[in-house]
Amino acid sequence: MTGADVRGEAEKGYAAARLRLLTEGTRSGQPRRTSLAELTDGWLAELFTAAAGGLRGVALVAVGGYGRGELSPRSDLDLLLLHHGGDPEEIAALADRLWYPVWDLGLALDHAVRTPAEARRAAREDLKVQLGLLDARHLAGDLGLTTALRTAILADWRNQAPGRLPELCELCAERAERQGELRYLLEPDLKEARGGLRDATALRAVAASWLADAPREGLADARRRLLDVRDVLHLTTGRATDRLALQDQDQVAAELGLPDADALLREVYEAARVLSYAGDVTWREVGRVLRSRAVRPRLRALLGGGKQLAERTPLAEGVVEQDGEVGLARTARPEHDPVLPLRAAAAAAQAGLPLSPHAVRHLAATARPLPTPWPAEAREQLVTLLGSGRPTVEVWEALEAEGLITRLLPDWERVRCRPQRNAVHRWTVDRHLIETAVRASALTRRVGRPDLLLVAALLHDIGKGRPGDHCAAGEPIAAEVAGRIGLDPADTRVLATLVRHHLLLVRTATRRDLDDPATVRAVAEAVGTQSTLELLHALTEADALATGPAAWSSWRGSLVTDLVGRVRAVLAGDMPDEPEPAAPTAEQERLAIEAFRTGGPALALRARTEPPVEEHPGEPEPLGVELLIAVPDQPGVLPSVAGVLATHRLTVRTAELRPLDLPDGVDGGSVLLLDWRVAAEYGALPQAARLRADLVRALDGSLDIAGRLAERDAAYPRRHGVAAPPPRVTVAPAASRHATVIEVRAQDAPGLLFRIGRALEDAKLRVRSAHVSTLGANAVDAFYVTGPAGDPLPDQEAASVARRLEEALRT
Repeated sequence: MTGADVRGEAEKGYAAARLRLLTEGTRSGQPRRTSLAELTDGWLAELFTAAAGGLRGVALVAVGGYGRGELSPRSDLDLLLLHHGGDPEEIAALADRLWYPVWDLGLALDHAVRTPAEARRAAREDLKVQLGLLDARHLAGDLGLTTALRTAILADWRNQAPGRLPELCELCAERAERQGELRYLLEPDLKEARGGLRDATALRAVAASWLADAPREGLADARRRLLDVRDVLHLTTGRATDRLALQDQDQVAAELGLPDADALLREVYEAARVLSYAGDVTWREVGRVLRSRAVRPRLRALLGGGKQLAERTPLAEGVVEQDGEVGLARTARPEHDPVLPLRAAAAAAQAGLPLSPHAVRHLAATARPLPTPWPAEAREQLVTLLGSGRPTVEVWEALEAEGLITRLLPDWERVRCRPQRNAVHRWTVDRHLIETAVRASALTRRVGRPDLLLVAALLHDIGKGRPGDHCAAGEPIAAEVAGRIGLDPADTRVLATLVRHHLLLVRTATRRDLDDPATVRAVAEAVGTQSTLELLHALTEADALATGPAAWSSWRGSLVTDLVGRVRAVLAGDMPDEPEPAAPTAEQERLAIEAFRTGGPALALRARTEPPVEEHPGEPEPLGVELLIAVPDQPGVLPSVAGVLATHRLTVRTAELRPLDLPDGVDGGSVLLLDWRVAAEYGALPQAARLRADLVRALDGSLDIAGRLAERDAAYPRRHGVAAPPPRVTVAPAASRHATVIEVRAQDAPGLLFRIGRALEDAKLRVRSAHVSTLGANAVDAFYVTGPAGDPLPDQEAASVARRLEEALRT
């Protein structure tokens, strides 16, 4: 048998053994990775021995992930052919005899051929090469060559660490900026995102420098868990991918024995949280050490070589600042002071400093549990922590990393690292709650009880993860927590009300007719008092700002403020039963008169902008264009206007429709006023004259809107991503005494409002008013409709209309 035949048989044997290992299912996780690495080691060693023959001074070395023995099913083989500088042709021929069998098996290969001097030079020039060589592991050939290289590379790394670690830190920060934070992404990259496997490798490199070390608690388990998920992802997809796509999550979860994709993401987020926190602590320690090294020579010269201890500055009872961190005083006794963890956290947040990881670990190990109910100081320290603004986030995460948060608030466990499968939300549930407290801290001057506002911010979504409506589920939990932290019964009732109704104001303001007294009375009855109303107003804003950019705007804020003013008047007893409708503006009145006199639509386009935002003063945020349309009251107005806008590729962000009385001295029929906020999908906005011409044609039936939209969709089909939840259409009970309120929740799409309006017109309904808003990719609309005679629909007919509309939107 020839050498080629022997190699061929070895390849077949390795391929068959590899296939059995990956498919038999008897081993998984770290045991399978180890077995795969050992199997590959044996094959490559045999391949090297046959290929090298009697050639001396060469070695085959595994580097990077393979060097660590972390072979996932579709991992690259990271290999270095190391040689002493012999005949280049011999070395090149040997490399070919090694690499080609690997490629023949379809395995991904990352390879290099270098002398030790060349390897060290490449490491100096490329940080990624140096990181890979830190994990160098001998496979075959000259062991002394490999050992000498490992020794030299480690020595170089430790000698160059003061210059290279800042470079590595910057590399990690740049990658995090590109890839985002793994623990908050719905489709995370397990390797590249912040808190992923790349960061775990960086932490190993820092530890190898002997300059600083990462917190070790849970670190190995977190890294192993991400590797386990990646292994299964490789096997289920059959691809060398690190991105945990939505369509793969259920299958990966099932293979790992988890109940569903949410459970999978929670485990991934937990692991990423551990790695992210370890990274924060480690890089902070690296910075501290490097700063101290830079200062120490000058101090020695000034102090004659004496040792200088970092100054300890008292911050609170048992709490000090030292060397840029908050730690415990020497006299602190956590075992006798149950409030100390909260006191230290509040002091750190107020000072804008991180908590020392050693202090947090010591508190977690020794602090005495708080009694129930909490003493007043504990409650005050919690409120102080929550009201400290942005520094609250880092301090809270430090407490959570050592398990102190769930010890203080056991119900936190259910929301911790819980994903939110809603495009509007940018955070997990627990991070959103802290972000809401951060936002609420800026609003405490607007309320009489800032303590209740901050605690409500912390707890408002505490019901998520439980069956049913999270607002209703969270109410009893909030009441129980209120009792535990020592709030009196009256404050407990207020807190429970805030949690139960934390979505009431924004939902009502954007989906209900605020001119209907029944709408305002319903909110007033739910809220109860003016002080609770002001708290709910601030909580609403903080919640929306913490959700994401699509959840809040000056328009939405003005609607909520308008509603709050009306409810406040009812609670004060100053609001008449039937308020006068809002007076039209001069421009609205002009358009109404023009529409009446011409018998056709009159419209005006006006650009709108937000006030300058805090982060970029002087730079207004574009809000699109306000489109005002006045049309003589007639059938088909809503679908006609919505259809024309869709054909011009205008996205409707908000819309209001209402009848408008003509000014005194003008006799005639009624006019409908439509106030829209629109933005161009792309390109420039159409001219007002062109919009009006198409609207005239749409109203007289000469413009086939449905046909034009169908032609456009056929010519430019939209790319579909993850399947959206089906639309839902409901009738809001007792929402108005004058009309039936039909609510539509659906995935936003071109022509959606046209389809809704056409379906309502086909049902012979009159749209009394409409309130349309778009949150991210979700349309949330409310339509006040009546029958032909102007009366609300009977219950059975209303339910039938809602059912037919939902069926129409599903097709």
